[in-house]
Amino acid sequence: MRAIVVKSWLKGPGDMEVSDIPVPVAKDGELLVKVDSAGVNFFDVLMIAGKYQIKPALPFTLGAEFSGTVVQISPSDTRFAVGDRVFGSNVTGAYAEYIAVPSIHCFPIPSALSFEQAAGIYITYPTSYAGLVLKAKVQRGDWVLVHAAAGGVGIAAVQIAKALGAHVIAATGSKDKFDICRQQGADHCINYHDADWTNQVLKLTDGKGADIVYDPVGKVEESLKCVAWNGRIVVVGFAAGAIEKVATNRILLKNVAVTGVYWGAYALNEPERIPEVWDALFKLAEDGLIRPVVFQPIFHGLGQVKDALKAIAHRETYGKAVVKLSEYSKL
Repeated sequence: MRAIVVKSWLKGPGDMEVSDIPVPVAKDGELLVKVDSAGVNFFDVLMIAGKYQIKPALPFTLGAEFSGTVVQISPSDTRFAVGDRVFGSNVTGAYAEYIAVPSIHCFPIPSALSFEQAAGIYITYPTSYAGLVLKAKVQRGDWVLVHAAAGGVGIAAVQIAKALGAHVIAATGSKDKFDICRQQGADHCINYHDADWTNQVLKLTDGKGADIVYDPVGKVEESLKCVAWNGRIVVVGFAAGAIEKVATNRILLKNVAVTGVYWGAYALNEPERIPEVWDALFKLAEDGLIRPVVFQPIFHGLGQVKDALKAIAHRETYGKAVVKLSEYSKL
């Protein structure tokens, strides 16, 4: 089969190559899935350079999110059958025509979702739900400021916050992305490259500031200027490229709670929360309150994974960038 195999640490997506490798063998407790679509993530760019917090042993097949069709199950598996549409995640292996993945890392695709939509929900939506609900304790009427609001976790956060009754301020790096944010439920949009963006937040909230700041970018220090008393800042990532050093006196003076959310670690540390989060998300989806947004045009074929990653790195995408593999896959 064809796959994106990283054999040595790379300078960037342009150095990636498509390789021919054997179809993986599913072990006991695993599914063998024919990949239809793969979700593209910014951390893929870091992982191929050996700069991500998870550093797989070389060589490895890149890619963490996928959707597809089950072609083989374990004899003991009672959740799935051959032919089922599933989505899931693994540390590696998704940029390939087939993936062997633990069954517990997979879920049935809701009937209302396409393969393309399902390919990008495993990380973004539970990350945003855990950050807003488990960590920030969002309440109806809260003002929620979402940075990088047009991105994968950003759009998920906008939709979830709005579904739970919050007032949402979407912050993006370009006015060109305001429309997509408004379409997903944002009440107000601001450009965080504007010199006075923190004052804009204060004005929108009648001087109070945001109750919750959801930050996948690395804007904690600036956001402290426009967070409310007893505000909660959720650190989701560092898309700006640098890990911040924050003046902690500002945290103290406004009684602010700064918290991180790392959804991938819940399986190890709080596995009991995982069904809780997914049940809530499936209910919101069933009620039509959240719906994955797939960047258009969709990328086709493994050869375009590098183009998808370049587009994300250059902040040219919105929602979830997806690579469609199915028409290229033959066992």
